[in-house]
Formats: sequence, structure tokens, C-alpha cells
Amino acid sequence: MKWKQVEIHESRSKLSREEIVKGLLNILPKEQVITDEQTLKENSCDRFRKYPSKGFGIYTLPYPAAVVKVKSTEEVAKVLKFLNENKINCVPRTGSTATEGGLETTVKDSVVVDGSLMKKVIKIDEEAMQVTGECGVILGDLEDKLRSMGYTTGHSPQSKPQAQLGGLVATRSIGQLSTYYGAIEDMIVGVEAVFPDGTITRIKNVPRRSAGPDIRHVIVGNEGTLCYITEVTIKIFKYMPENMVYLGWKIDDMHKGLDIIREIIVSGLRPSLCRVYSEEDAHQHFYAWHEGKCVLTFATEGLASVAKAASEEIIKIVEKYQGVERVDPKLIENWFSNLCWGQDKIDAETADMKANHRLGYTTEVSGTWAVIKQIYDNCIARIKKDFAHMDDITMLGAHSSHSYQNGTNLYFVYDYNINCKPEDEINEYHIPLNAMIVEETLKAGGSMCHHHGIGKYRTEWTKEEHGSAYYILEKLKKTFDPNDIMNKGSIFRDN
Repeated sequence: MKWKQVEIHESRSKLSREEIVKGLLNILPKEQVITDEQTLKENSCDRFRKYPSKGFGIYTLPYPAAVVKVKSTEEVAKVLKFLNENKINCVPRTGSTATEGGLETTVKDSVVVDGSLMKKVIKIDEEAMQVTGECGVILGDLEDKLRSMGYTTGHSPQSKPQAQLGGLVATRSIGQLSTYYGAIEDMIVGVEAVFPDGTITRIKNVPRRSAGPDIRHVIVGNEGTLCYITEVTIKIFKYMPENMVYLGWKIDDMHKGLDIIREIIVSGLRPSLCRVYSEEDAHQHFYAWHEGKCVLTFATEGLASVAKAASEEIIKIVEKYQGVERVDPKLIENWFSNLCWGQDKIDAETADMKANHRLGYTTEVSGTWAVIKQIYDNCIARIKKDFAHMDDITMLGAHSSHSYQNGTNLYFVYDYNINCKPEDEINEYHIPLNAMIVEETLKAGGSMCHHHGIGKYRTEWTKEEHGSAYYILEKLKKTFDPNDIMNKGSIFRDN
């Protein structure tokens, strides 16, 4: 296993910590340049280190020199230009829901550029069916506003109550209804971003064009390593929850569940919710009724006649198989209605991990239909065989939740009791488990990350993930961030 601990880098700037802060105060009002210790340490990491940081107040990474709260694109441009000219590492941040260490400040005297105050919904265009918002718009708030008008973004990640537009685009996020609405890259129309030298770029809002390569995808998923996203335009859809049809079955085998989903998708059906849970993972979602079985869930939506017809076709396909038992659709609807994570669930998780020294984590990967079962089997077997703390594992399972014509994802889920110092938890538990899943997935021909991004803990495999196409990725970094100031340590191992 070739994972290494995250590297800590010295600052390459000639400016001292105090001079960096003074330079920022020449650009922004005092109240927008935050330097109190509590804010700095809380901005040195993300949810990857939630156990030592949120649980026990232990912060082991370098504190940034300052957190700047930008309020406009022009302010972002001025701050980035200053950081670039003085070779100061920049960590872009908005909703802070990242889970892969992408927000960690691994360079001493970094500056965190926080866009959460840029939260204006600029325009809801009901004729063009698109909405434009600043990077700090909270998706949940936007969704509430749109739904009150009869629309939806169709984007529903579990982090919806807190995640913000800039971060969602920067990490190439996906929502729970993706099989119908698509992922963020399918929804995005136009985007505004600022590059390290202060250049502001806007990609205009049109339905499609063939004017060369699709340059939106230089920005989507860059994880703050190339530019800072300041404004986003995404599609909107008619909101018709009254037409949703929920379906669910208990089934006796994960492989069978993957076969059923494949048949549904390649038949041309596009249920918005389309999932299969292994029996272990099903236990934590459906413990009251799954009776030790795997669980299949679906929802269809759209016009009432279309949703009804699609659900009837799904029933025909599923019930051709032996060993399936249909459940009350209300069970699926009630479960799905409580799937998002707001502050209440985060607080409950924090209290539980402090009191009981236990934690749950995930690693998401993808593969074609030809290899996905092999990935599932090999990852589970590898962990059971090689993980040094297998006796501490209390749950190990997976679910498929986002499917495509040629394959699907697997969301490996693992809970464990922690028998080490809080600051050692990620090295003893999460990083090795994550590494085994990544390695087995790449070995089988899959992708090491489906929708959480690379962050700072899968960079060891970035070149292997991209193969000969890494040439393109590397050139983008050298072209747009020649001074290497943008979120060092994310995506690129040695950027």
C-alpha cells in the first residue's frame, strides 16, 4: 500500500506572517481579515479530520496566516493577485463541507479565501430556465426559494443544507437524484472565475456551443488548484413532487441488485432515485424492516403519466428476478425525506464520536458494469484480509447510488471503534481503508473517486488515475498557476 501522510510545506513567500496580514489589510477592510486563533485553527482542516478537530479540539496542521472574507469578484481578484505576486498559498473555501482534506492548509502561512459572504442570488430566469448565484449561495436556501416558485435545481447532495455553489462546482459534486437530473457538470450553464494573476473570466450562458473545447470543464472540479469560482449559472427544472413514485424491494444479493439496476438503466429508464444497498449498509438505513437483506430503492418523477409509466416498467423488470420482495413505498419515501445532513445531524455525530470513540466514513469510486462487481468483492475482501484493525470494524458495506448507461458508482461505508489517540485516527483507520479501496478500484480499471474529489489524500494515485491523459492535467496547472499558489497538495501530489 503506497499511501503517505500529507506533506507539510514551508512558505515560499519572502513576507513574514505579519507582513502577509498587513498586505491583506491594504486590500480589504479590517473586519474582513480574520486572524483570531480559533478561526485560524478551524480553517486549517475540513471534515476529513472531524474526529480529532471537531471531536477533541486537536488541530495538527499549520494555522493559516489569515482568513479573508471576500465580498465581491473584484476583491477576490485583488487578493489572488497579491498572493500570487508574493508566492503565498491560497486555500479557496465556501461552505466547508469538503470530506477529502481539500481545504487543509498544508503550507505554512497560507491564506484561506472564504467566499461564504458572496451569497446573492443574482437572477432567476424563468424563461431560460436557469439561475445565477454567487459562490456563497447555500444550495438548500436556493432550493427553498426555487421550490416556492415551482422550480428545482434537481441537485440534492446530502450536504445540501450547508453546501454552497462555489464548492459544489469546484468539487464536481453530484446529488441523490442524479440519474434523472445529472451531476453538477450536466447542470452548469456558465461560470465566472478568477485566476491567480487576478484575471477575471466569464463563460457565457448558452444551451450548447461547438466553439472549441468545452472550457467550463477547466473550472468544474478544479478543487481550487487553478482558479477561484465566484459565480455560477445552473439549469432549473419544474418541481413536481406530487408526481413522485417511490419503490423498494428487499433482495437477497448485492450482485443481483447491480444486475437489476443495469437492466433498468440500459433499457432507457431514468429513475431519479436509483440505489442498491448491501445488507450491512442496509442495516443502518433500514434496520427496522430489511431483515438481513439487501435493499433496492427507486423513485420516478416528472409529469404524472410519465412517472407512473416509468415506475410500472421498473416493477416489471425487478419482479422478473427470483428472491425479491416488494416493500411499502411509504418506507422509502420516509427514509429519503430524512437523508440530507444539516447541522443537527453533524452535532449528533460529533457528540457520539466524543462520547463513544467511534466514527463512520466513506470512500466513493466508480466502474463500468463489466468490473463493478469485481470492485465490490475485491475491496471488501482486501479490507477483511489486510486491515490491521479489523477487530475494530463494526460495519463494512457499500451502496450504488448513481448509475449511467455504461456503469455505476460504489459508495463504500465503514464504521469503526477507535483505539488510539484522536490525532492518530486518520493514519490508523481512515487513510489505510481509503487507500485499499482506491488501490483495488484502480487495479480493476475503475475510477478512484466518483464525486468527493481527490482532495489531499488520493493524490498518490492521480497519475495512475489519469494515465497518459495526466499530461493535460499537468499542463493546465503549469499554465494557469505557474507560481503554484493555488491549494497546494490537492489533486497534484507535487504541484
